[in-house]
Parts: sequence; structure tokens; C-alpha cells
Amino acid sequence: MSDSIISDKQIRLARYAKALGHPVRVYVIEMLSKQSCCYSGDLSDELPIAKSTLSQHLKELKNAGLIQGEIEAPKIRYCVNRENWQEAQLLMKELFR
Repeated sequence: MSDSIISDKQIRLARYAKALGHPVRVYVIEMLSKQSCCYSGDLSDELPIAKSTLSQHLKELKNAGLIQGEIEAPKIRYCVNRENWQEAQLLMKELFR
């Protein structure tokens, strides 16, 4: 496929959509978006999945730019990246117009 027919917006939308392509990741985004500040607990306490599996889901969300994390030993603080989350919502709305 020629690069000239694929826009930067389409690439960003695909990256966000891929990151949201698993129910656990959707749950994490929903949970974090309802927080007024960063979640600093252990997300594995919230989900009945292995920590290693959760870590992979968080990595996908972080790589897509939908969440941010800061290590504050022994925990990691997770927040929704509000700017990218708003962009993802806007791109989805534009797609479904």
C-alpha cells in the first residue's frame, strides 16, 4: 500500500484502536478516566489476571500514548494521557461521521 494514501491521522487512529482492542485495556482506560488524579494502587488488585498479563496490557496502552506511568517505589502511578485520549475520541468521532 502506498504511504501517500495513509495520513498521519489514520496512523494515530489505528494505534489508538489497536491499544483499545482488548476488553482489559478498555476496562483500565474506563477506570483511569474516572479518577480525578492518578491511580497509585496495584491495578492487579482490581483485575483477576496475572500481574505479567496486566503489565503487557499497560505497556500497550502506554506505547499508544493513552496512559502515563510514574514509578514511585513500590508502586507505579497510572494516569490517562488526557491530550491523547481526547484526540483518540475526536478521531473516532470523525471516523463514524
